[in-house]
Amino acid sequence: MKSELRTISFLKNKKKEKSNNHRRAAHTRRQRGYHWEDTIVKRFNSAKNWNAFRLGSPSTALPDVLAVNTQESTIFTIEAKSGTTNLLPVPSDQIERCLKWIDTFDIYKKRKVILAFKFLSKKRIGLGIYESRELREFYKVWDTAICITNCACTYEGKVFAQINGERKEINLEDYNMPFKTKFRNSA
Repeated sequence: MKSELRTISFLKNKKKEKSNNHRRAAHTRRQRGYHWEDTIVKRFNSAKNWNAFRLGSPSTALPDVLAVNTQESTIFTIEAKSGTTNLLPVPSDQIERCLKWIDTFDIYKKRKVILAFKFLSKKRIGLGIYESRELREFYKVWDTAICITNCACTYEGKVFAQINGERKEINLEDYNMPFKTKFRNSA
């Protein structure tokens, strides 16, 4: 009987520990995303004539960042992704909500959806195991001629979409942002 209780107690603790690991990992991912969005906002706000805002949590159905330059009649909605893997995905619903926002602000002459990818300088190769690599940032303009679909950017800066059940490379324009960055911005 005591042996069974110890086994049950051990299994409960193991399950609780695994649950805490998942929570910690999710928290880390959210923090990375928040910091990347915050960095983008700060960079835009340091550029002449630009104002940028972080719009809130993912559950609010808003883009991650809104950037506006009224002098040049320009508005960007930005979906920001960062991580330690070689592939950063963007769900189609996030692209769709960004497009709805720029369509709403038709007073602006230049309206773009920017996908901002940041591949961190450490690559995850196992549970809690990382190796060093070059930090890379890519800023891609969503092409409105492409059907809205799930897509992902690779560490090399190539973008692939899921089209008719197949993975196909899509050619998205690299965008030179109005701020300086010391990291690699294109493939």
